[in-house]
Amino acid sequence: MPKAPSELPESQVSPDPKQEQRTRRHFTTEYKLQIIAEGDQCQRGDVGQLLRRESLYSSQLNRWPRERAAGGPEGLAKSAPDPTTSTTSEQLEKENAKLSKRLQTAKACIDLQKKTLSPLDHVNNGSSV
Repeated sequence: MPKAPSELPESQVSPDPKQEQRTRRHFTTEYKLQIIAEGDQCQRGDVGQLLRRESLYSSQLNRWPRERAAGGPEGLAKSAPDPTTSTTSEQLEKENAKLSKRLQTAKACIDLQKKTLSPLDHVNNGSSV
């Protein structure tokens, strides 16, 4: 016997576009200075608790004081661009040039094979050259 149709409405989940996009977090200079001060006051072993509470990475807590020392509070305001973006495009250009050269070599080999096998085809087919 077939099942009776459900009286419950169909539940469909539609994704929230804001949650679909992942963006980098940007921290204000004041926030960075506050976290640096809190990190300096932490006892041994308490830094991990600070990092977990603020959802930060230890590398950030290591880098921010260096940036402050190098450029003062203004040094914290500016963050350096991701170095992988520039190197990635350079690497892609190098790889593209390398692959283009390999393609030209492969085409030259194929052309040479065609020229070498052409007289043999004429002999095998019985046609005179």
